[in-house]
Amino acid sequence: MGVAGCGKSSLGAAVAADQALLLIEGDNFHSAASRDKMAHGIALTDADRAQWLVTLGLQLAEHPQGVVLTCSALKRAYREQLRQAAPGLRFVFLEIPQAAAQQRVASRGAHFFSATLVDSQFATLESPVGEAGVLRVDALEPLPVLTRRVADWLHEEEAA
Repeated sequence: MGVAGCGKSSLGAAVAADQALLLIEGDNFHSAASRDKMAHGIALTDADRAQWLVTLGLQLAEHPQGVVLTCSALKRAYREQLRQAAPGLRFVFLEIPQAAAQQRVASRGAHFFSATLVDSQFATLESPVGEAGVLRVDALEPLPVLTRRVADWLHEEEAA
């Protein structure tokens, strides 16, 4: 979880492959209207995200054996809604400086998410640091390092 440009898709794919789990890209479940808004630089509201979060919760519930879901989950209320759908859900928070996120999003090219929305993502973000079941990582670390940190954390959590 984290703001646009933090590397959710890259780390999610790496962790899913490493853990032999299904990867679900949360962005694939946005409505056409929401995707259009974001493409035009219009930030989503809680109302825009409501059905999306319900759908993601259903996706989590359909995979009780485990799954990797990429999702911004910017507000604590969004994370709580997902936790209700999947008790024991854990989050990896990819923390990134705003300038680095802006640069990454601007370099994406044909992605539907407008780079003008990065500021609104940071304004909306309620840091999950301190919440149970959250691992904070530095999004600027190399992908293999992040993948190993997540794998180690998942196995420590299972052993606890």
